Amino acid sequence: MSSLEKTFELSKRGSTVRQEIIAGLTTFLAMVYSVIVVPKMLGDASFPAESVFIATCLVAGLGSILIGFWANAPMAIGCAISLTAFTAFSLVIGQHVSIPVALGAVFLMGLVFTLISATGIRSWILRNLPSSIAHGAGIGIGLFLLLIAANGVGLVVGNQAGLPVKLGDFTSFPVMMSLIGLAFIIGLEKMKVKGGILWVIIAITIVGLIFDPNVTFNGQIFKMPTFGENSLFLQLDLQGALQPAILPIVFALVMTAVFDATGTIRAVAGQADLLDKDGQIINGGKALTSDSVSSLFSGLFGTAPAAVYIESAAGTAAGGKTGITAIVVGVLFLLMLFFQPLAFLVPGYATAPALMYVGLLMLSNVSKLDFDDFVGAMSGLVCAVFIVLAANIVTGIMLGFAALVIGRIVSGDVKKLNIGTIIIAIVLVAFYAGCWAILLNTILIRRTNGSPFLFLALKNYRKTNRTFTLQIPKSA
Repeated sequence: MSSLEKTFELSKRGSTVRQEIIAGLTTFLAMVYSVIVVPKMLGDASFPAESVFIATCLVAGLGSILIGFWANAPMAIGCAISLTAFTAFSLVIGQHVSIPVALGAVFLMGLVFTLISATGIRSWILRNLPSSIAHGAGIGIGLFLLLIAANGVGLVVGNQAGLPVKLGDFTSFPVMMSLIGLAFIIGLEKMKVKGGILWVIIAITIVGLIFDPNVTFNGQIFKMPTFGENSLFLQLDLQGALQPAILPIVFALVMTAVFDATGTIRAVAGQADLLDKDGQIINGGKALTSDSVSSLFSGLFGTAPAAVYIESAAGTAAGGKTGITAIVVGVLFLLMLFFQPLAFLVPGYATAPALMYVGLLMLSNVSKLDFDDFVGAMSGLVCAVFIVLAANIVTGIMLGFAALVIGRIVSGDVKKLNIGTIIIAIVLVAFYAGCWAILLNTILIRRTNGSPFLFLALKNYRKTNRTFTLQIPKSA
């Protein structure tokens, strides 16, 4: 028995090395667009694109190799587009969090995510997360991505009066190329053309080189990997991420990752026939922990949180059944480190169609809502809509949970609620109501002239800082 056979159980799973390599190449072609899209999105939030590109390749490469070797799963890991949107547009741009603090929050999210994955808490959260809210979050993130992409190319722009947005310059070159690119992606995906998204990005880039004077090629293809002058490697600010104002954001990142990553792993495992007789994922614990550990890499290297890519389904559809598929993907992403100049050649309107397509795919979660459960379905839609209207993912999740719990109580469906759902709802609402400031702040006790004092510092990031001093009797 060969070492590959022994390690990856090829015969047992009905696969071959050749089949796994083809599956790995298929998955890579389906998701390699991420090394172009992620730096573009984070670049909009003033992240240095050169550093983000290197970090994104490293996270995808190391994360995919980790899940391949450790979990023996045909799943590829990369910087999640949804979590990239959260980091760039909700965290840095929306809440004006500095980049080092944002990276600290990403690392802290990865640490918490790893702990809850390894200890089984993640499984408890999943058991107590209503599927309607999970699907609603997916719908909302999809709409959010569509808005981001459309705004990025000028298809949708800000409105000074009336509604917050309006149609931009429809006839502009970036808008037309983006819409044509989206139509081509839809057609190619319908035909099941491998790497259809990548081919459209390449084609639009070539058109841009010909007709757009802003797109120029300096003749450089290869470059030795470097984080550049503005490196984000090990630039995370953990102390800043532990501030009471940032901790709810960490919680939101964890919640979003729970919704996003776990459902993806379950779907890919099902397609690859990697479920046991009880319907549980084979090596599921290792797979779940692998994608959470990868977010630790993200914080250290300087990019967005990682997760298993739904594009892994392209590889499993091509016959991938073992970790060799994921390892092939990881190796190819590490090779991408040397093609940085080509990645930066791609204009924004070439990546926008990919972002729009991913957003449209996420809207398919609407079909998963059970409208026979009216309260549940409506709560999921509340979650989805307010993610977009508030331009904040955790806001939508919070409102969805609140609508679900209150709706169940008012409609007399209290029996459909469980204690876990109620706890999560209370925690989310408490965070938004400001109660978290009391719960999360530091309590310092010291003696002054023999009398103990309790100093409770309440930091409210919306108002000025206040300090309350309470004298406590010695008997206390």
